[in-house]
Amino acid sequence: MSEMNSNENKLTNKLLEKQSEAKIVRRIVLIIFIITLLILSGIVGGGYLYIKSALQPVNPDSTKQVDVSIPIGSSPTKIANILEENGIVKNAKIFRYYTKFKNESGFQAGEYSLTPSMTFEEIIASLKTGKIIEEVKFTLTIPEGKQLVQIAKIIGEKTNQGEEEVFNRLNDEKFIAELMKLYPSVLTNEILHEDILYPLEGYLFPATYPFYKENPTIEDVVKTMLDKTEDILIKYQGLADEKDMSPHQLLTMASLIEEEATAQTDRQKIASVFYNRINIDMPLQTDPTVIYALGEHVDRVLYDHLEVDSPYNTYKVRGLPPGPIANAGEMSIEAALNPSETDYLYFLATSTGEVIFTRTLNEHNREKAKHIGN
Repeated sequence: MSEMNSNENKLTNKLLEKQSEAKIVRRIVLIIFIITLLILSGIVGGGYLYIKSALQPVNPDSTKQVDVSIPIGSSPTKIANILEENGIVKNAKIFRYYTKFKNESGFQAGEYSLTPSMTFEEIIASLKTGKIIEEVKFTLTIPEGKQLVQIAKIIGEKTNQGEEEVFNRLNDEKFIAELMKLYPSVLTNEILHEDILYPLEGYLFPATYPFYKENPTIEDVVKTMLDKTEDILIKYQGLADEKDMSPHQLLTMASLIEEEATAQTDRQKIASVFYNRINIDMPLQTDPTVIYALGEHVDRVLYDHLEVDSPYNTYKVRGLPPGPIANAGEMSIEAALNPSETDYLYFLATSTGEVIFTRTLNEHNREKAKHIGN
């Protein structure tokens, strides 16, 4: 009997120990949960207070008049930066997002007298009143699908500077670092990856830019173009966030679509082919990446070309290349974010500009034989 009592006592002690351990574990879990909740609350609360503060006037009691000059051709991003530099808003990016959220536009170039006590609504109303009529000295047109070396040539010709000088400046490490500080949401560390050929490749948005000075510096030209890139990326940031795409990934995918597109092409279907291939771990096998890897123009990509050893060669490397291979227009950026829902894995551009989409390699080869030959 005493032995039974002893066993019962042991069992009782073990149960008590387990109950005690369970209480300790529950207490630890509760403490960790509370700490995590407090940290998250602090982050959310801090972010809310930061944004709330940025939406308020810089100094509600100030009567100081600040002369602010908004040059002709200023983008919304440039205007926001000017306002921050002059102490009229606390945060340029918050002001830019506010105007986008409110769908505000129509800002005018001009000389303004503003105060740090003005609300966003008052600043926006003022910026719609000024007007300056100034002669455009020249326009700079950068077409879609151009690569950095081609853009350098266009800039050089328009600004009376050497093509090589412009190209070297576009790849200068100190200049790139300066631009990264000015455009942190656009130019991220991804452009500095060791496999990237040229950091600004794909980032100088294709558009026609008016200039009001005879000889703008390379820096002025590049910043004007990056202002435009930033405005476009802000426009599509919501969709990009939903797809968990960084600006670099977005511009890289868009550049592939741009290079494969023709005037008649449904860019969204091309995008679907690329995404379908990525989803099944199939190489993208897009010829423009091979041409980019070769570093020279070829009229037709041959089998020997496909063997080029480069991280940009999507016949050898799966997934996206390290970075954009050209600049992409807005249609290609939108297609990268809104691909069609298809099961296509192949497409073929014919000599007439038509693009034929197919599902299997046999179908693709049949169409290739029909339209292009061997």
